[in-house]
Amino acid sequence: MIKSLAVSKTFNLKLAALALATLGLAGCGGTISGAGPYKGTIESKNEAYNLVDINASTIGPYLAGAPRASLATVTKPQPPEVRLAAGDTLNVLIADTAPAESALFAPLATGGTQLKSRIDAQGMLSLPYVGRQFVAGMTLNQVETMIRRQLKGITSDVQTHVELVGDLSGSVLVAGAVKTPGRFSTLQGPLTLLDAVNQAGGPVLEPHLVNVTVRTGTQIQQFNYEDVLAGNNMVLRPNSEVVLDRARQRFVAMGAVSEPGLKDLPSQNTSLLDALGSVGGLREANANPEGVFVFRMPNDAKSKPTVLRLNMRDPAAVFYARQIAVKPDDTIYVTNAAVYEWQKVISPIVQTMLLGRATGAYK
Repeated sequence: MIKSLAVSKTFNLKLAALALATLGLAGCGGTISGAGPYKGTIESKNEAYNLVDINASTIGPYLAGAPRASLATVTKPQPPEVRLAAGDTLNVLIADTAPAESALFAPLATGGTQLKSRIDAQGMLSLPYVGRQFVAGMTLNQVETMIRRQLKGITSDVQTHVELVGDLSGSVLVAGAVKTPGRFSTLQGPLTLLDAVNQAGGPVLEPHLVNVTVRTGTQIQQFNYEDVLAGNNMVLRPNSEVVLDRARQRFVAMGAVSEPGLKDLPSQNTSLLDALGSVGGLREANANPEGVFVFRMPNDAKSKPTVLRLNMRDPAAVFYARQIAVKPDDTIYVTNAAVYEWQKVISPIVQTMLLGRATGAYK
């Protein structure tokens, strides 16, 4: 009898030691610890935030807005007045009406004299018999008048025609999240915002994930590219800069979802159901459908954060999830089922017992 008790005591000590060792290893590996707070903890510690249990009477403030309607208007660009700038290249035609033997320039009948010149960094244009003249800020008609004035008295009445063939002053720079960034000419006509982005190959991201910044030198305008596609197009001023970059349209999925992590919102008006679908939905093996939470920071520092709770066991919650808007920087957290938490505790103990049998602890 005494020997039997001693064996039993020895076995219990071995089992306890193995259990402690196994639980210790399990704790180090995160097997027992949860991925986040438990459902009951969130519901009980709501002094730091406003906990809203979503139902038909509370869902109102959190509904997704109606998609913005597309406009039927079409942007009709009007050619702007060209003002020359340093870097522009001009093709100048000068035709002389004097007899050929005394003419400085070829007659118009033979095509006149063609001169190609680039405006230098100081805004100066250099032409034979005309000299260096400051032309930055002038129109093409003003340059033609200036040439005729400078040639007066040097030759007889001349015909002039000035054409802009390289328009750094009228071009538009498109950079950022486009396929082929670069500078695009307006020589074939003025560019709209859509024209410029299309010439740059289009955005590399989905439209709702792209912000567009237009700089003109005097003002800055910002748009979401999806709004531009919906009809909010505009004519770009010459020498504008268009920059496309990633819009901060992300949310975090945590807990018992199939694909947790930092994710892009699937659309501009993303519902909670859309967001859950984009991360593979709830993980059936361990998710607690009664503990689906949305954590949202306030717009101002004085307000308390908000936590929305849905009980997906309720069939009506599926419709609520379709209506609730997920905003950028929201966190969606799905708690583990209670039975799963117990399994995480029980499994190491069962493993310990099996290990004890394998090592002869029962003997």
